[in-house]
Amino acid sequence: MSERYLSVRNTVPQTVELVVVSKNQSVEKIKTIYDGGHRSFGENKVMELLDKKHLLPPDIQWHLIGHLQTNKVKYIAPFVHLIHSLDSTKLAAEIDKQANKHNRLIDCLLEVFIASEETKFGFSFEETRDFLDNQKSKFPNIRITGFMGMATNTNDTQKVKREFKALADFYHKNEKIYSLKYLSMGMTNDYHIAIEEGSNMVRIGSAIFNE
Repeated sequence: MSERYLSVRNTVPQTVELVVVSKNQSVEKIKTIYDGGHRSFGENKVMELLDKKHLLPPDIQWHLIGHLQTNKVKYIAPFVHLIHSLDSTKLAAEIDKQANKHNRLIDCLLEVFIASEETKFGFSFEETRDFLDNQKSKFPNIRITGFMGMATNTNDTQKVKREFKALADFYHKNEKIYSLKYLSMGMTNDYHIAIEEGSNMVRIGSAIFNE
């Protein structure tokens, strides 16, 4: 088992799910983490995910954590464990369509826009509530199990803290109303702050794999 994985795992509470971000990593490195008992892996790109899926054990739970294009949904619809980046109604319609084709209920997180960066995607808080209110009638083959948010890429830890707190407060207000389960916040550079603010799912790659 990777010492770096164990080091990170020891800093993540057992109540928080760790998704190991395996993008750009070799099958051999992923297998080392897998052989230690870990099963949740996240990929940013659909084609890279597909390449690895065919070479790795079938019981891996694959998370799609990067921006997802509608024309790529069909490739992961048969098996994806959780889509973290549902960020538009157009994408929701395609996921719903492909889920129906495969007789699946696909679990998704709504990506909520909390950063002060135009390069990031996601729904506003108001749009998120509207989506949840209409989701079951419009997209019956999707199950929204929580929210995902990415904070601004900045060294200002107080700003990051405020952004995570805003999403965590919003999550807790809606958690019981909509039967939500996951709040996916935090990556290598900010997962400690995210956990402090209430994240129960973190996406960590470079802290585990980088030498």
